[in-house]
Amino acid sequence: MTGLVKMVTVSILYDVLRWEEKELLKKASEMSIPVVSVDIRKFSPALGDKRPENLGDISIQRSVGFYRGLFSTAVLEHMNHRVVNTYRSLEITGNKMMTSLHLYQNGIRTPFTAFAFEEDAALRLFMERFNGEAVLKPITGSWGRMIALLKDKFAAQAVLHDRSLMHPIQSVYYFQEFVRKPGRDIRIIVAGEEIIAGMYRYQTGDEWRTNAAIGGRVEKLPKDSEIEELAIKSVSFLDAGIYGVDIMETDGGPVVNEINGTMEFRGTTAASGTDVASEMLKFVVKQEKC
Repeated sequence: MTGLVKMVTVSILYDVLRWEEKELLKKASEMSIPVVSVDIRKFSPALGDKRPENLGDISIQRSVGFYRGLFSTAVLEHMNHRVVNTYRSLEITGNKMMTSLHLYQNGIRTPFTAFAFEEDAALRLFMERFNGEAVLKPITGSWGRMIALLKDKFAAQAVLHDRSLMHPIQSVYYFQEFVRKPGRDIRIIVAGEEIIAGMYRYQTGDEWRTNAAIGGRVEKLPKDSEIEELAIKSVSFLDAGIYGVDIMETDGGPVVNEINGTMEFRGTTAASGTDVASEMLKFVVKQEKC
């Protein structure tokens, strides 16, 4: 019908309703955007099934469980349903090793990073390439969990052996240099090629990590064209979506540490004063109309 503007209905895919998902639902209502919440734990499709009727025109993937979000997105895309972020982007950003490989391949500065695939090889790598000091990270996971700052051979031996007894994915050993940053790092939220908001995350007490989930203090990030350009470049190899880019300041200039494909944004909202949820919704609606 000529002259009528189609309203875009947005689905919020979730497995746990956190502050962020509730804020998206609240802001959608305030903006008069039709929205539905979909508990992805109750999604049980079969090959050949049509797209569920309770889905909107486009979905935002907000599942806490990485694999649940990743593979439910894959199924929905095979049903010709559009999800932000895409399966491809979630697969890359949900895996620190794959993120590092893509950042390096695209000429984006990152901390020195190396990998090993067996316990003894990992110890040799730690001693020979990192001179006995490095950060060991699981290749999947968030909130600073299972990240270990190793400072000597004996601590490394103990941690590496423990990891070898865990799920096989923990025997993919991902090491990064310990960056001596100025007591803080930077989180910037990017939507497409636009900056939504940014914040500093500060270490507290003797904690060397800055994650807000473990008590890191947050502060508004002043406008910085160099940092913003780096954040936008850092997601250029991903599909158009919404990402949290983590950047560390060093004497040699800023480096990109990680990219998050389903980032929390409560801290960024509070620190920046930006209505992050509304900006995310505007981006998603625009994507569906394109």
